[in-house]
Amino acid sequence: MTAKNKLLERKTLFIINPISGGKRKDGVPELIGKHFNGQSTIIFTKGIAHASEVAAETKGNYDMIVAVGGDGTVNEIASVLVGSNATLGVVPCGSGNGLSRFLAIPMDIEAAIKNLNNGKVACIDSATANGKAFFNMAGMGFDAHISQVFAHGKTRGFITYIKSSFKEVINYKSHEYTIEIDGKTYKRTAFMLSFANSSQFGNNAHVSPYASVQDGLIDVCVIKPFPLWRFIEMGIRMFTKTAEGSKYVEIIRGKHIVVTRDSDGPLHLDGEPETAGERVEISVLPQSLKIIVGDSFK
Repeated sequence: MTAKNKLLERKTLFIINPISGGKRKDGVPELIGKHFNGQSTIIFTKGIAHASEVAAETKGNYDMIVAVGGDGTVNEIASVLVGSNATLGVVPCGSGNGLSRFLAIPMDIEAAIKNLNNGKVACIDSATANGKAFFNMAGMGFDAHISQVFAHGKTRGFITYIKSSFKEVINYKSHEYTIEIDGKTYKRTAFMLSFANSSQFGNNAHVSPYASVQDGLIDVCVIKPFPLWRFIEMGIRMFTKTAEGSKYVEIIRGKHIVVTRDSDGPLHLDGEPETAGERVEISVLPQSLKIIVGDSFK
């Protein structure tokens, strides 16, 4: 059987989040029918956790399950596929699309659907924080706080995220953390802690420019307290991939991380916020997820 025929015989489930990124998805099924080479079934999600429920129930019946949505939708589906034979595909439709950008998946819906036909599969690392999976980025501190604010807002999108950040940074206070990385202990005061599997939050804002999803490590990015007037500079550094050159940024890489803080607080997993306790334990699962990547991903 030729490679082309194998692609045509793939059984693929598309799980579409109709509200991700504030973008309508009514026309996506037509684009799938027109541009996807393979047998396809399409389901629209009906609420939080529905994507993971559908993926869990059906993963044994499909060769590939495609997340049509943002990083949260990708997380829901990928969490179920870790360690399975099914391959994850992504058609990015979220506000940031951090993992998709890192993996060179096209941001245009039509192009992303066509990209699924290339059959270029990579095995990437996943990670867990207190047993819950993340694939792109997790965090504590300011970014987790903003994720909470963003999640409760009436509008989505990059501009809303930036406005929330400028509004909230004025009164935000840094916190004390004890961080154990592969048995070595660090005590840090931090504006935020980011646990990077890929290099970026999304929208090409890179907090750890040299992070890799295939090195079996998590980059622990300690953003130290900085003068408020440097907030814009810190943002520029992320968009120019120079964050690691700042004296306010420390990056320590490791496989097993335990963070303790004075009290419960926000934690985000791939941009989705939740409340976590005083102790957060993070572990890496190397090469645990199969995913279709873009042509230029190396």
